[in-house]
Amino acid sequence: MLPVVNLRPPFNITRASHVVLHVSDLAKSRDFYVNIVGLVVSEEEDGVCYLRGLAEACHHSLVLVQSRGEQTCKRIGFRVFFEEDLDSAYAFFKAEGLAAEWVEVPHQGRTLHVEDPIGTKIELCAQMKTLPRMYLKVESFTGAHAQRLDHYQLLAPDTYALCEFYSRLGFRNSEYIAHGDKLLGAFMYRKGTCLDLAIVQGAGPRLHHFAYTVSESHNIFTACDLAGNYGYAASVERGPGRHGPGGMLFVYLRDPDGHRVELFNSHYQTIDIEIEPVRWEAASLSTNVRWGIPAPARWYFEATAFAGAALIEPAEKPNPQTLESYALALSAQK
Repeated sequence: MLPVVNLRPPFNITRASHVVLHVSDLAKSRDFYVNIVGLVVSEEEDGVCYLRGLAEACHHSLVLVQSRGEQTCKRIGFRVFFEEDLDSAYAFFKAEGLAAEWVEVPHQGRTLHVEDPIGTKIELCAQMKTLPRMYLKVESFTGAHAQRLDHYQLLAPDTYALCEFYSRLGFRNSEYIAHGDKLLGAFMYRKGTCLDLAIVQGAGPRLHHFAYTVSESHNIFTACDLAGNYGYAASVERGPGRHGPGGMLFVYLRDPDGHRVELFNSHYQTIDIEIEPVRWEAASLSTNVRWGIPAPARWYFEATAFAGAALIEPAEKPNPQTLESYALALSAQK
């Protein structure tokens, strides 16, 4: 059902690191991520704002870039362990016939831009400027007290094919969603918790969401309350709820440009190699939510495009149960 994982990959990715977004109004987006999500501003430069979570020592996990064009995702970032891993990554992507280019990025060490087989824009680095962690500076906390960036979810036209590629890079599956012998969702990790990268079938490459951990369940409700107070009530798109895969409490918010961010209350360890991935049946409502009602259709089908990446449609369009189809079925029963 799942591709074979290379436990000794050609280079060592350690975790999801940072995401770079184009935004239409930098000040407005900055305020959203500070006042509602609870991130800390590390630095602001002309047209760029760098933010991090309260528990993060590295300079940034979210970069907002003022843009007059489309509001896309510029890059998702992964850390590698050693500088030599960057050289190995460069050689690997070149050998695969995939884009690989050395670039200069502020506040980071040597940085490599690459693309996976469907054109996802990725940034690899081994070092980043550090700043004091803020998790004990309680007097300065805002928003939902977001702690650290945890994972991304990508939409891809062929879940298995992309899962196979990342399996070659050492990503292991904690859980997966399938229907019969078809893989529809893969939950993959490098850092020893159950998720760094989720891959779900859909038109892609697109960034469905990026996610921050929070320490307490009530932080999730605080985010919803603050969203309402700051005029973003309609941006609380899904939740609060509890996932099937991962089992986390969650809420999904849309920022001023429609980029989707998830807040959730952490998850379990997956370090030991004898643990088998958990299979979830796509036809079961509990796959996505343990209680409550399904997500609206936009949660399944809307996502952020990657800058300059061509959109590839899946051979078979996903047909999930949505809030709209669920309500229609209930109405038909009356």
